Amino acid sequence: MKHILIINGPNLNLLGKREPGVYGNQSFEDYFQVLKNKYPEATLEYFQSNHEGALIDKIHETGFSYDGIVLNAGAYTHTSVAIADAIRAVTTPVVEVHISNIHKREAFRHHSFLSEACKGCIVGFGLDSYRLAIESILNA
Repeated sequence: MKHILIINGPNLNLLGKREPGVYGNQSFEDYFQVLKNKYPEATLEYFQSNHEGALIDKIHETGFSYDGIVLNAGAYTHTSVAIADAIRAVTTPVVEVHISNIHKREAFRHHSFLSEACKGCIVGFGLDSYRLAIESILNA
């Protein structure tokens, strides 16, 4: 059984309430239950923090023992060399995920400090981006 951690960064605790035109109307907690039901053959865990250091600590904590990490670092994607370094420091593959297509948004969102450190990136498929990332880990 594969062990996969989903990590969400800042403001993603407000999914379902925040900018529904961009991020949809469903909370992540509700969607996470859908994922757990869809993949009973996997152990899925979820962690969310608005604090960069907490995200790094969680990557360090799980990055040598889990089969995969699905990471939506939110705005830290575009600013955090420290999270990119944490990804590079661990052996667990990390898949970068974004709900919206960051390349169709503001120019500052077009660059990711994390992409080079990640196994792959999935953007623009709404919450379904998480499902695609999980499938990439399960089928690896």
